[in-house]
Amino acid sequence: MPSDCISYQDSGYFSSLIVDYLNQKPELKSWYNRFPSIDNFKDQINEKGKNFRSENRQVLVESLTRQYAGFDVSSATRTNIELLSKNTTFTVTTGHQLNLFTGPLYFLYKIISAVNLAKELKENYPQNDFVPVYWMATEDHDFEEISYFNFKGKKFRWNRESSGAVGRLSTEGLNSLLELFKQDLGPSENAKKITDLFQKAYIAHQNLTEATRWLANELFGQYGLVIIDGDDRDLKRLFAPYVKQELTERVSYQKVSETITDFGYNVQVNPREINLFYLDDKLRERIVFENGKYVVNETSIAFSTEEILSEVDKNPQKFSPNVIMRPLYQEVILPNLCYIGGGGEIAYWLELKAFFDAVDVTFPVLLVRNSVLLSSEKQAKKADNLGLSWKDLFTKQAELVNRKVAEFSEFPLNLLPQKLALQKQFADLFALSEQTDRSFSGAVKAQEAKQTKGLENLEKRLLKAQKRKHADELERLTNLQNELFPFQGLQERQANFSEFYIEAGENLVPTLLRTLKPLEQRFDIIVI
Repeated sequence: MPSDCISYQDSGYFSSLIVDYLNQKPELKSWYNRFPSIDNFKDQINEKGKNFRSENRQVLVESLTRQYAGFDVSSATRTNIELLSKNTTFTVTTGHQLNLFTGPLYFLYKIISAVNLAKELKENYPQNDFVPVYWMATEDHDFEEISYFNFKGKKFRWNRESSGAVGRLSTEGLNSLLELFKQDLGPSENAKKITDLFQKAYIAHQNLTEATRWLANELFGQYGLVIIDGDDRDLKRLFAPYVKQELTERVSYQKVSETITDFGYNVQVNPREINLFYLDDKLRERIVFENGKYVVNETSIAFSTEEILSEVDKNPQKFSPNVIMRPLYQEVILPNLCYIGGGGEIAYWLELKAFFDAVDVTFPVLLVRNSVLLSSEKQAKKADNLGLSWKDLFTKQAELVNRKVAEFSEFPLNLLPQKLALQKQFADLFALSEQTDRSFSGAVKAQEAKQTKGLENLEKRLLKAQKRKHADELERLTNLQNELFPFQGLQERQANFSEFYIEAGENLVPTLLRTLKPLEQRFDIIVI
């Protein structure tokens, strides 16, 4: 089977909220600014251009220049950083945790969506420039969530203690994990390149932020990707007025709470009264208001209102936004047009529109990132031999097995004609019972239920017998689907890019860049 695609809506792997958003259901319109179409970016450019402080640009450029100090910066990235000083330059942004060795595959798909969208916008709006940005979630403190990656079904975990922001974690001790990983990679040239990537990223850099920057820059620097670390004193200073407002007015809590009251979907994120953390070395704890004081949870640190507002002025870097406030921080410091994320991310962004309106910050276009299923030639050939389409393989396994058993069988596996005949017989009996007493009618009803249940049991036994008869074909089918959909879930959420780099090598990223179209809402299947 050749490469192909299906719509996100038909894939079966997106929530009802995201499907309704992609279908532009009118009831959702108040939860976003503009839908991601190429024409809608014209008004987004105009609005963001009027609503973004030009003086923030110089701070942004200086911070990025400092963050890249000591790194080998491509000419494309260097040019993009410089372009950010111009009022005609805008960003398209994606964000991701600092997962070990990029974590799951969709790390690549997020960044490629941003790179390709920036390129498409430049083609359509040549008077402007567009910079793809990867926002590193350096301030997250959930180390457990980022401490591993999967390779061919095997988990490689970084075993260590952690506290505070993960970006500040030392990479010490990753040598031993690399040695274990090398044993599974094999001796190929591509395996050696993967080893080299890991070595130069994690062994040669002191902390997880630097390691992630080096790796993302190595994979995507030539395409002009700009990598930003929000754990930055100067960038936090730009955000300080919104931090003060959050501490004293609780705007995010009020507005997000109002939105989710009438949400009608599963709530992705619940706001807290104060959506900020206090950040220091080996510390990232919630700020709560108790007994007239601002208290750093689980510590003895406390401030009066006057003291905490003074602390924001003196040490803005110590105030870290949570999942509700981080999007606002991003949109305040970047001339951003669009945020690109997975379904879960877009779902919580949809909770934030009223909050952005209240603080007068332009709400970005929300784009569901590209999704991909990667298949080897061997797997595609197996699917052909089994008579499977790509759409078949996206079907839930139990449903797919039952459907294929019905196709394999020489006779129908459902007893519908018999059920219809039974219904006809009992309809006649019910008509007869009308002429007698109620007890006869009750007996007819009980007998109908018994015989219908008997036919249903026969159907199940017939299906079970045919499954035994076609066991070999079904085993090959389920094995193939399990390879492509590990744990009957999406490959992109489980597998690491290294698994496919082994096969495709340096062609992997260029192939994805050529194939993926960020505005077309399609789930691509790529045979590599």
